[in-house]
Amino acid sequence: MAITSANQLELLQTAEAVAREKMIDPSLVIEAMEESLARAAKSRYGSEMDIRVKIDRKTGRASFTRVRTVVEDDLLENYQAEMTVQQAKQYMADPKVGDQYVEEVPPVDLGRIAAQSAKQVILQKVREAERDRQYEEFKDRQGTIINGQVKREEYGNVIVDIGRGEAILRRNEKIGRESYRPGDRIRCYVKDVRREARGPQIFLSRTAPEFMAELFKMEVPEIYDGIIEIKAVARDPGSRAKIGVISYDGSIDPVGACVGMRGSRVQAVVNELQGEKIDIIPWNEDMPTFLVNALQPAEVSKVVLDEDAERIEVVVPDEQLSLAIGRRGQNVRLASQLTGLDIDIMTEEEESKRRQAEFEERTKLFMDTLDVDEFFAQLLVAEGFTNLEEVAYVELDELLVIDGVDEGTAEELQTRAREFLEEQARKALEKARELGVEDSLIEFEGLTPQMVEALAEDGIKSLEDFATCADWELAGGWTTVDGERQKDDGLLEKFNVDLDEAQNLIMTARVMLGWVDPEELVAESAEGDELEGDDDAAEESEA
Repeated sequence: MAITSANQLELLQTAEAVAREKMIDPSLVIEAMEESLARAAKSRYGSEMDIRVKIDRKTGRASFTRVRTVVEDDLLENYQAEMTVQQAKQYMADPKVGDQYVEEVPPVDLGRIAAQSAKQVILQKVREAERDRQYEEFKDRQGTIINGQVKREEYGNVIVDIGRGEAILRRNEKIGRESYRPGDRIRCYVKDVRREARGPQIFLSRTAPEFMAELFKMEVPEIYDGIIEIKAVARDPGSRAKIGVISYDGSIDPVGACVGMRGSRVQAVVNELQGEKIDIIPWNEDMPTFLVNALQPAEVSKVVLDEDAERIEVVVPDEQLSLAIGRRGQNVRLASQLTGLDIDIMTEEEESKRRQAEFEERTKLFMDTLDVDEFFAQLLVAEGFTNLEEVAYVELDELLVIDGVDEGTAEELQTRAREFLEEQARKALEKARELGVEDSLIEFEGLTPQMVEALAEDGIKSLEDFATCADWELAGGWTTVDGERQKDDGLLEKFNVDLDEAQNLIMTARVMLGWVDPEELVAESAEGDELEGDDDAAEESEA
């Protein structure tokens, strides 16, 4: 096969045809041809040589050249592709290191094996170019809806023809028991596009919450235009879903706009999702209010939010409990996904029992420690006192508001509370010293003797030990294991030490030990405040 013979224009025609078929740049095909011809020429002239081929883009003529690079005498390794300055003088007038001497060599005719090799090189290059083109085309479509045609089903996974490539809809990304036959039209959400060795892998989904959001964007012009925003979506694919929406135009009802005239808009989405029931809920910045909306159709009596723990307690009437929880816990699970909070649901009776138990526990605490009768202890609890510290260190006036308490009684109460607390502190300090706690930790400001005792029981006995702790080890936190949030108890959590306080204590200890430069801390803090200020200013300007 003589590619370099008379019919040179055939090269260009072939390149154009391949490029058109694979929808890639013709110059990439010609570059692949040049590389394949260069390889064939090297096999004829010698692999050590630096043979290069250039195909003229107009005439199709292939020119073969041999390149030799001028190197320093002691760096000469390849005699076929390099030469010294002295050797170069016979070819060049004033050779310098780095110069190249180019000479044309006779073109080669490709034998059968060389032609096969050249064909493989061209095919490989074309395949790579095609994959790059495909990846560049579909990576920008990630996060959008795409229409395709089912090609086949493999082990429950559906292979979808999306025009210029194939995508995969995995078995766990299908809704319920959906089944497809070759030729069926299908609409999916492009969840991920990855560049892999075997070509770009395009992963589709019909169960992703974003799929529902994109469907609403297609059906509701106000969402597409940004007048209405979808703030949160939670789905139990094929069964039920909840979607939180907010309107930035006071004259437009976000729920009504998403439902549409006689439910036409939401029904179009429901039909696409195989009859999945959709609750459209007005979004509210106040999380308890939003949660009350999210738990509809159940009625809510009371909501208690714990922002630190990202938990929320919901109290419902006894007859509303099953409705609030939903079938197999579906309603409360979707509301939890929508708000991003763990939800504890209890009936009014259960909440009443818990409140009564707390009341009795605090009453007993005051009776045992302050040596008062049950009635008086109940008065203290009813006034909102929850622990001895509050009784011991509040302003005297706050005790005087209790019926039957005069100044003398109030002072006696505070004296008894303080004496009890001091005795507890003394015992804790003794126990800590018995456990071998160093004075550096005992004298550290911010830690009470009871805190020091709790740390010592966990093996933290010096300021150095304390400085190596993490804030969550002291204050506690939450971790997610297998999709479920689990509580990590902190060493000082029972003393109401939060994450910020724990972090401040640890950093103070590190500064005292010389592990951290206090000036750097001040600079970091100032930089953080400045960034926060910039964010606030940006938000204000946007508003």
